[in-house]
Amino acid sequence: MAAKFGTSGLRGLVGELTDGTAAAHARAFARHLKQAGMAAAGAPVFLGRDRRTSSPEIAAQCAAALFDEGLEPVDCGVLPTPALALYAMGQEAAALMITGSHIPDDRNGVKFYRPDGEIDKTDEAAISELAPDCAGLPSTRAKLMRDRSLEANAGFIERYRGFAPDGLLQGLRIGLYEHSSAANETLAAILQAEGVEIIRLGRSPVFIPVDTEAVSEETRALASGWVQSEALDGLVSADGDGDRPMVVDESGRVVRGDALGLIVARYLGADAVVTPVTSNSGIESRCDAAVSRTKVGSPFVIAGMTDAVARGRHCVIGFEANGGVLTGNSIRVGNADLSALPTRDSVLPILCAFAAARQAGQSLCAHVAALGLPVAASDRIENFPTAESQALVARLSQDEAMRQDFFEPFGQVAHVDLTDGLRVVLESGNILHLRPSGNAPEMRVYSEAATEALARDIIAKAFARIRQVAHP
Repeated sequence: MAAKFGTSGLRGLVGELTDGTAAAHARAFARHLKQAGMAAAGAPVFLGRDRRTSSPEIAAQCAAALFDEGLEPVDCGVLPTPALALYAMGQEAAALMITGSHIPDDRNGVKFYRPDGEIDKTDEAAISELAPDCAGLPSTRAKLMRDRSLEANAGFIERYRGFAPDGLLQGLRIGLYEHSSAANETLAAILQAEGVEIIRLGRSPVFIPVDTEAVSEETRALASGWVQSEALDGLVSADGDGDRPMVVDESGRVVRGDALGLIVARYLGADAVVTPVTSNSGIESRCDAAVSRTKVGSPFVIAGMTDAVARGRHCVIGFEANGGVLTGNSIRVGNADLSALPTRDSVLPILCAFAAARQAGQSLCAHVAALGLPVAASDRIENFPTAESQALVARLSQDEAMRQDFFEPFGQVAHVDLTDGLRVVLESGNILHLRPSGNAPEMRVYSEAATEALARDIIAKAFARIRQVAHP
């Protein structure tokens, strides 16, 4: 059972999940739900999946496991994770989403939802404790499941109907980079309902992992080319399971996820914002809300949002540097009543970005520039063993002499933040942040600097420095 919980759900190589591990965790989840009084015998558990090759098989194994534990798996087909979560919460039922999100096709995962939303770290611990006892148990194939895919997708589309009244988005010409995202159909339908002309681009019959936090140069070039050749007002997309957005402005530039989150907070009038330490350092000074910082991962953001709601905040917004936005309260926007959805959603930031720009009488590019955020960049070293990245960050965190030597090419260290990984503020004001990924064997690297060229140069030099120190 090499697969393990990462920053959002169970993750691992396909073979580490189809060997019975995913099914064991589905069984463990079912037992946890019953033990905690969150599900009775025969209760439905809604099951969704993304488009990666292994997802149907893992979904079938998990369905059988749920059936064997006395619960009723209900098929919701391919749909965005937030659509599944919204539908299940509306039915006061649990859910499983089979997805590896943005990671490559040779990996996959399972996201778990209680009847009231995403599981937390306490639930993860309980499931992990129960899973070994569920491994290797005989399993049957689930009986023919009820299909609720149409209802689940329709409910999510209806959620946003009337979001931008009075033709606020009418006439926009926006490209939709489809690739293999589970959000293609719902995102197109939602935008078209608001009067947007959608140009569908780049649909792929094979799974393409799109990371919206570390957008590849190939994807940037592809998106920029489409914006110019199709004369677009912008381009949008989402990752594999549709909970992280990618937004490209009319100049062909990718809008960073934390900038999207800030736009949402300002547009909706948030009085509390919860976001990880990896989000732009300028968030606090550019919105009126109280800002709380957390470790990376939706469970930590949700915990912070829950605290904010308990303190009486009326419009609590959570977001991550990948652009996924969570809502902690019911909010009315335009003619749409948005119930609280404490799970990452790609649609809300996409709608808010274009609506806020239109409302301000600006292009999207101009609106983002007017935020005045420090220039930031992020990227990742792929195929970097997790044990190595964790060991390197631990050594740099604990050994001051080694840390000073490592960061010497970048300048003098002024402040160190160990909330999640190693975040260093230099005397120049530049920032360099190293963090082992919780979802894949990758080292995540974040930077802030005076210019985009300098921010990207810091990333490139950090890559070289990491490889030099890790493999002298």
